[in-house]
Amino acid sequence: MSEKLNLNQKIEKLDGEVEWFYSDEFKLEEATTKYKEAITLAKEIEKDLVELKNEIEVLTEDFSK
Repeated sequence: MSEKLNLNQKIEKLDGEVEWFYSDEFKLEEATTKYKEAITLAKEIEKDLVELKNEIEVLTEDFSK
């Protein structure tokens, strides 16, 4: 993705992309492209969540000392 979005913005964008599949704007011809975009965004979100989890684990470990 070229735009820099925070995690909440990415989740909101993914929600919008998923909603497109249920909307009146849905076009079968565009479905594959939209699906690929949604998958890419979902992978970015997953990566961000893993990084956040790792950061929380490090902080938790530091505070437990």
